[in-house]
Amino acid sequence: MRRSHWLTAMGRMGNGLKNRLQPLQTRLLNDPYYRFQSFEELTLAAQLGVVIDANQATVDDWLRLPGLSIHQARSLVSLQRSGLQFHCLEDIAAALSVPVSQLQRLAPVLRFCYYDADSVCTIQPVNPNSASVEQLTRIPDVDLFLARAIVQNREQRGRFQSMADLQQRLALPASLMGNLIHYLVL
Repeated sequence: MRRSHWLTAMGRMGNGLKNRLQPLQTRLLNDPYYRFQSFEELTLAAQLGVVIDANQATVDDWLRLPGLSIHQARSLVSLQRSGLQFHCLEDIAAALSVPVSQLQRLAPVLRFCYYDADSVCTIQPVNPNSASVEQLTRIPDVDLFLARAIVQNREQRGRFQSMADLQQRLALPASLMGNLIHYLVL
């Protein structure tokens, strides 16, 4: 939410709620990865407009939520990257093998948006450690020459350990890498 929108919302609230929200608002403005310390903070953050899209959340996004472990966050992101879409809180509970009641208090900030995998607007991430030349050329800014260089480098020197490793090994300019990171997943 934009700062001016928060200030407008703050102006319409009662003093008691405003006094509780102001410190949290300051923290959220200064740290977008702020980890909520309690479910009350989570509820207040939802009132300030904080939203986490369950189908695009990163590990850092999941870790903002109280009660979720690094293992659970990684598991949810791994499932999402494999193409699974979460439609409701029950889906997340099933994925984590926990009762829905355990996650109910996370509901105020979670959103379940649908993304059509076949849409040209939906980015389908490609793993450069397993993708073919043909798959790589489907990525914007990857021509046949770069796709072949990625596959050849991988075959000669082994798997890419990180995006930085891929960039360094292929001597890719930062501007190109900035475009590619949205389409690659390791």
